[in-house]
Amino acid sequence: MNNTIWARRAITCIKTRFPVKKVISTTSARNFTVSSRRNMKLVQFVYKNNPSEIRAGILKGDSVVDINKADNKLPSTILEILRNGDIEKVKRLQSTSAALVPLSSVDLAAPVHGNDKVLCVGLNYKDHCEEQKLTPPEVPMIFSKFSSAIVGPKDAVRLRTQVTDKVDWEVELTVVIGKEASNVKAADAFNYVVGYTIAQDISARDWQKAKNGGQFLLGKSMDTFCPLGPCITTSDEIGDPQNLEIKCSINGVLKQKSKTDQLVHKIPNIIERLTSVMTLLPGDIILTGTPGGVGMYRDPPEYLKPGDVILSEIQNIGVLETRVQAF
Repeated sequence: MNNTIWARRAITCIKTRFPVKKVISTTSARNFTVSSRRNMKLVQFVYKNNPSEIRAGILKGDSVVDINKADNKLPSTILEILRNGDIEKVKRLQSTSAALVPLSSVDLAAPVHGNDKVLCVGLNYKDHCEEQKLTPPEVPMIFSKFSSAIVGPKDAVRLRTQVTDKVDWEVELTVVIGKEASNVKAADAFNYVVGYTIAQDISARDWQKAKNGGQFLLGKSMDTFCPLGPCITTSDEIGDPQNLEIKCSINGVLKQKSKTDQLVHKIPNIIERLTSVMTLLPGDIILTGTPGGVGMYRDPPEYLKPGDVILSEIQNIGVLETRVQAF
């Protein structure tokens, strides 16, 4: 599959799989509309002839706008754009035809990298709690992954098969923080979100459950255990983030299928709780939980192995394709 076809599939095929409703309202007293004129998706990419330099872009059909080349006063990475408060300037480039680069000449990278925090919410889907026969937690259960575990759409999950044989999949809607947030109330929380992407919270269950005293960190933070992408759909374009279809398939077999209305703790409440104890910084990401259908709770249990292909899909964002290899 050539790169242009792959990239188009990775980002745009979701439109036909998940029909978009034109007007949606959320449970948090905020109304969202899905524009028929635009659907802004931010990406990061590398030129094939210069794979060491990450560039920020705006997806535009089979091309991408190189933001820094369109306006050399703007930074060349998403994290720098957010730290500088330049997102509105970037949005004004959406209609430009300058600095258009064919997707065939680039490779997509993780849509944000070098960020300070990767925060995760456990047991946050009703159907995921049900498959474990657990009562949903009364407050959000927070844990973390190291940001060094982030990899992009063209990168593989690499399994250390000599130390773990119980590596599982978890598709997750991921919140991208757009500006510094401290002591934020739920009613204001969406004002601090720049957009949403897809993550796989890859999890070594043996290390998560037994080999580290029941503490999640090592089972969640092995190298490559946070695939992210393929893009960030901005918050004004996503629709209702708490009413999106979400899926995960392994080797073409559907394993997870749900909607984000199954979230036990909604995004504003998660942000309020987190910012009551820490400051969220631009580029920080929050993995909001996974639906039912993970491998560990299947009968018999199923785990990832080298050669597997994971497709993670979320309505209005796209498809994140991840290949699994031995480390």
